[in-house]
Amino acid sequence: MAYDILIKNGSLVDGTGASAFHGNIAIVDGKIVGVGDVDGLADKVIDASDCVVSPGFIDPHTHYDAQICWDGAVTPSSWHGVTSVVMGNCGVGLAPCKPEAREIAMHDLVNVESIPYEVLNQGITWDWESFPEYMDAAERRNPSLNLAFLAPLTPFRHYVMGEESMERAATPEETQGIKSLLGEAMDAGAFGISSTTLNQHLGFNGRPLACRMASNDELKSYANVLKEKDKGAIEIALTRQIAVLDDDQYDTLDMLLAESGRPVTFIAMFDRDDIPEAVRDTLRKAAPLIERGARPQTSPLPLTREVNMRSPFSFASFPSWNRVFQDKSKEAQAAVYADTAFRDQFREELKKPLSFGNWERVTLHEVFNPELKQYEGRTVAEIARAQGKDGVDAFLDLTLADDLRLEYTMATFNNRTDRMVEILNNRDMLLGLGDGGAHVDMLCDSGYPTYLLGTWVREQGALSLEEGVRRLTTDPADFFGIKDRGRLQTGLAADITIFDPATIGSSNRGERRFDLPGGGKRMVMPSRGVECAIVNGAITYADGMLSGAQAGMVLRS
Repeated sequence: MAYDILIKNGSLVDGTGASAFHGNIAIVDGKIVGVGDVDGLADKVIDASDCVVSPGFIDPHTHYDAQICWDGAVTPSSWHGVTSVVMGNCGVGLAPCKPEAREIAMHDLVNVESIPYEVLNQGITWDWESFPEYMDAAERRNPSLNLAFLAPLTPFRHYVMGEESMERAATPEETQGIKSLLGEAMDAGAFGISSTTLNQHLGFNGRPLACRMASNDELKSYANVLKEKDKGAIEIALTRQIAVLDDDQYDTLDMLLAESGRPVTFIAMFDRDDIPEAVRDTLRKAAPLIERGARPQTSPLPLTREVNMRSPFSFASFPSWNRVFQDKSKEAQAAVYADTAFRDQFREELKKPLSFGNWERVTLHEVFNPELKQYEGRTVAEIARAQGKDGVDAFLDLTLADDLRLEYTMATFNNRTDRMVEILNNRDMLLGLGDGGAHVDMLCDSGYPTYLLGTWVREQGALSLEEGVRRLTTDPADFFGIKDRGRLQTGLAADITIFDPATIGSSNRGERRFDLPGGGKRMVMPSRGVECAIVNGAITYADGMLSGAQAGMVLRS
C-alpha cells in the first residue's frame, strides 16, 4: 500500500501521557493508518530524526470569530503547531446576528476584545444570520486549521431581546426563545456555550455585555440545553477579581455544573504577587466543584501587555474606567483622565485591585512628545517618585502630556516561577487562555504551546515532555468532546505537529505587524522549533512558512 505521507524516525509522543517511543506514522486520505512499526512507499516522506512527533495542538480559548473571515490560516496560532482552535469564548461573538444589529456586534468586539472597529468593518463578510449559517460560512472558506465553536450567549440574547438584552433579564418567553436557538446551535455541532460575569466585559456604548444581564433562571435554562443534548461543555469568564472566587461565583459554578451535567471551565487562574495566595485559596475553595467537573483555566505565560490609552482594556475591570469606554473620542477620554473625581475613585479602587495594583509593573514603553523621551523605559513608580507624585497622577499626567498617544507595557501575572511550577503541575488546570484573535493591539498570548514546551518543559523541567504534550492535545480534546483528534492513533484524523525539542519555544512578548484589513496594527508571536504541522493529512506549515494548504474543517460535536 502506498501512503500519502510517511513520517519516519520520530520520537512519538502520542498525547496520552505515555512514554515516548521511536517509530513511524503513515497517513492516507487525511487519516492515521499506522503508528510505530510501519513502513512502505509514500508520496511524501518526512524524516523526523531528532524531532518529536505529536498530535496537533488544540487551543481551547480563542477569539478568532471575526478573523476567520479574512485569515483562513488563523495566524499566529498556525505557526505554533496548533491544528484546531475553539472560538466563541467569554460570551461574545458574531452569530446569530440580524443585519440591523451588526454595528452592535462589532462594537462588542471592539470593547471586549480590543479589535479595532475599522478592521472589523472592512474584514467581516456577514454571509450569515443564524449560528448554523455562521458555521457553514466558516466551512465554505476552506480554512487551514480546524475550527470548533462555542455558542456565545451575548448574540443569542441580543437576537431575541434587541438592545434590552444589555439592560435586563429575559422574560420566560424570551428565555425559551434563546434556549431554542442554543439548542439549534448544539444540533449544528457547537461544542457548548460560553458567558461572562466580568466587569471589564463592556459592549456597545460601554454598556454591560448582554450575557452579563442574564438571570440565574436564564442560565439554568441554557445549561439545561447541554443536559438535554448530552454533549458539550461550558466556558465562563467568572472571577471578577482575577484568581479570586467569590461566594456568588462559586454558587454560579455549582449551578452550571448541576444544571448542565457537563464540564465547566472558568477563568482566570493567574498567579498574582499582589494577592499571593489567591490561586491556592480558590483551588481549595473550588475543590468540591472540581471533583464534579469544574476546570480552572490558566496560561503558562508570564502576562505582559501593551497599554494603549485610547483602548485601555487593561483597566476596564475598574468601575471608574467605564466612562472611558462610553465615549471613545479623544476629547472625551482626555476629559475623563483629567478629572479629579475620576482619579480619586480610581485610587480608592486600587486599594482592592480587581486585576492590577502595582505601578512597579507598568513601564512607559513609547512616547511621541520629545520632552517626555527621558522617561521611556522607566516604570510609572520610578517616574512618580522622581516627580513627587503618586502613581495615578504620574500615569495620567504623562498620558495627557503626550496627547493620549503614548504606550505603556504592563507585566501583570504569572511572574513567580515556584508558583507557576505548582500551577502547571496541577492536572485540574486546563491550559489555554491564549486569546488568539483578541486584544491584538496590546498582546499576543497565542504562542503559549511553544512557550510551554520550550520554557516549562525543556528549560525549567517543570513538566515532562509527555505531560506537556498531553496538556496541549488529549486534555482539551477530551474536555470539549473532540473525539477524532488529539491522539496519535490509527483511525483518527491526521492532525500532527513535528517539533525540535532542543529549539521549540517562543517569547512572552509579541512583535508588531500591520497586516490587518486596512493595514491595522496587531501584535503577533513568532515561533521557534516547529518543523511541520499537518492538518487532516495536508502539510499546512513547514520550514517556518505556511504552505497555503486549506485542509481544515469545521469540527462538529
